[in-house]
Amino acid sequence: MKYRLTAHALTQMQRRGLDRVTVQKVLDAPGQAVEERSGRRALQSRVNFPGGEYLVRVIVDLATEPPSVVTVYRTRHVAKYWRKP
Repeated sequence: MKYRLTAHALTQMQRRGLDRVTVQKVLDAPGQAVEERSGRRALQSRVNFPGGEYLVRVIVDLATEPPSVVTVYRTRHVAKYWRKP
């Protein structure tokens, strides 16, 4: 599926040290897709970075065509966001 990166998402990628390749990998094959508020979905995967494992979350607005990446971030709080099957 094609996605559009918003200006905010691009800024957050740069600010948080996330490159396009990492974000694209999460978009193409997320470890999980979690419904957020209405019309938004968090695509997330566990990714190893120097210093350990992080959860990379890509928040997508599904109401737009193509879907828009609203923001992107990584967190060490995997247990907070990872959903058990």
